[in-house]
Amino acid sequence: MAFQNIGAGNSDDAFYRYKMPKMITKIEGRGNGIKTNIVNMVDIAKALARPPSYTTKYFGCELGAQSKFDEKTGISLVNGAHDTAKLAGLLENFIKKYVQCYGCGNPETEIIITKTQMMTLKCAACGFTSDVDMRDKLTTFILKNPPEQKKKEKKGMRKAEKERLKEGEVVDEEQKKLKKDAKKKSSKDAVNSKPTAKKKTASSDEERNSPNESQVDDNEMPEEDNGIQWQTDTSLEAARQRIEEQLNSVTAEMVMLSTNAEEKPKQEKKPKSPKVNGTVAEAKKAGTCETLVSKIKDKVEKGCKPAELATFATCLQGSAQEIMDALFEALFDGTRKGFAKEVAKKKNYLAAALQEEGAQMLLLHAVEAFCNKCNGDAMKEVALAAKALYDGDVLEEEFIILWYNEGIAGANKNAQIWKNVKPFVEWLQSAESESEEE
Repeated sequence: MAFQNIGAGNSDDAFYRYKMPKMITKIEGRGNGIKTNIVNMVDIAKALARPPSYTTKYFGCELGAQSKFDEKTGISLVNGAHDTAKLAGLLENFIKKYVQCYGCGNPETEIIITKTQMMTLKCAACGFTSDVDMRDKLTTFILKNPPEQKKKEKKGMRKAEKERLKEGEVVDEEQKKLKKDAKKKSSKDAVNSKPTAKKKTASSDEERNSPNESQVDDNEMPEEDNGIQWQTDTSLEAARQRIEEQLNSVTAEMVMLSTNAEEKPKQEKKPKSPKVNGTVAEAKKAGTCETLVSKIKDKVEKGCKPAELATFATCLQGSAQEIMDALFEALFDGTRKGFAKEVAKKKNYLAAALQEEGAQMLLLHAVEAFCNKCNGDAMKEVALAAKALYDGDVLEEEFIILWYNEGIAGANKNAQIWKNVKPFVEWLQSAESESEEE
């Protein structure tokens, strides 16, 4: 059976997870008794999580013809001869009105009938509640035949998606293990090679300075000193040189900082104003961020491709978080309404930048910083933006949940961003628990 993506707007997405069977129709009878049989209506309705009687009745209302669905046999009939393309177009209208969320476009919604006999769609992904137009003819039929409140069933495509993710995790673990082994091997070779070079240099200096004395092999120690007094250069420059030979540059910098602190004579400490220092540090950080944003914007405006932009970002000076913050701000600066849609459009730029381990957390922190800075429509749509990145396989649910848990446990646990993201995270956690129960 051929399948297609649910919703006409997702027809070109090869990785879209929500699918339904393509419609199959059959013309039966002749003359005044001619009818159109939707052969696989039960399968289509099951994929949409709606009763097949709803879709059959909708066809009848829109075509102005009698329609009937037999619950026992599962046969869906509409009076008259109607081609498949026409009925498929009507089905798309049904999906937009009664299946897809009006906020995020996700088809994983549930029909809720309120006490005042009003009908809404509750989205399980973003938590948005969509108000259905009650002027439509089908709403009367749905109010008389409300959907049964059943326990959420796990869809087969959801299970297949989980299996695909698990296989991907296994492959990722193997690649990480190979990278770690390669790094360990290279670091061992570097450590072993540096002392050897030092020994050779020392021996060559010894040969030049004392040609009359007996030569000793590098691996052998002399039994007697023969009255020679060995001295070690304890100056600060010599200590720095020895440390740089044995350690990498970053560790050497840390060690020499402590050495410099011990060598400096104690001086009277002048009181400093913490407010002034803080202001200078913040200004310096803001200046760095503006510079990075300006450079990345120039590249984007020139039509730089995602892979080229990611390579360019790695050449910039600054910490990994500063570069990621600048990249996100450069891509979405000035975006207010429609923030989530813009994120979905430019997800390829973000995906190209997530090559290093831990980059997903950097991206989530960049989203957080951008929303806190704008504090407007971007803050309202942060859950939709996170879901767009999740649906586009840019972010994985474990990192989203970890980011949320760290946020609600931190100093800004009462921030508005965590309240807005909470429904989406709860949806992810409930989907995970359902898969574990299965």
